[in-house]
Amino acid sequence: MSESQHPSDGSGRLNTAVAHNARVWNYWIGGKDNYEVDRQVGGQVASMFPVIRDVARADRQFLGRTVQFLTADCEVRQFLDIGTGLPTLDNTHEIAQRIAPESRIVYVDNDPIVLVHARSLLTGTALGATDYIDTDVRDPDAVMQGASATLDLDRPVAVMMLGILNFVLDTGEAREIVRRIMASVPSGSYLALTHPTTDTDVGGEGNVEAMAFWNKNATPPITARSREEISSFFDGLHLVAPGLVSCARWRTDPNSAPVLPQFGGVARKP
Repeated sequence: MSESQHPSDGSGRLNTAVAHNARVWNYWIGGKDNYEVDRQVGGQVASMFPVIRDVARADRQFLGRTVQFLTADCEVRQFLDIGTGLPTLDNTHEIAQRIAPESRIVYVDNDPIVLVHARSLLTGTALGATDYIDTDVRDPDAVMQGASATLDLDRPVAVMMLGILNFVLDTGEAREIVRRIMASVPSGSYLALTHPTTDTDVGGEGNVEAMAFWNKNATPPITARSREEISSFFDGLHLVAPGLVSCARWRTDPNSAPVLPQFGGVARKP
């Protein structure tokens, strides 16, 4: 286990008077790392957009399936999880190292409450490594520089970007972030991504009003994108089956899984 970086307590950056995404998301999936303001805003969003709790759970389950697929089927042994969120059961390193104890995982986030909990992420197997870097996805050079302390960037890396690009409001900037990060990892690497949508064929129209409420009452601001816009993040990569789909239906039984307004996909760098 590597613990080369020991984050300082980020409580000085915490603002408990304004709802924050990491804490509200934690509330939606049944966690306890949240405050009254998070529960109030999260409850209001859920009343406006009732499937949001299902989306939160499906996104988390997508993470589990993708890490298992990438570790067991694709033999990936390195993960860069950008937009970590609050630790919960079956985090990326726990799933990967359960299958391959030598796996190396770097978590990236700049959320102060995630920073407070970061040390609980820094526990892994003796054969592998687990680390956390406190930086912003909008600075991909800093992300990759920090990751290089733990990951061998000459070997394939699975880049996990679940529910993070929706906080980069400019689509061109979001594309450039993905391009630069994937340019920094070698052939045989993977990108796993989820993103909310307003597309009506998956029930996304309810996101419009709910996100407008969120942007007035919580932080950071968020945006949804169309299937076409989300697909563009995979430009130059090869999507693996079943492609870009409602994340609840990625490698599940489509006859029993719901259709939710959160797309998910995994692609390989050729």
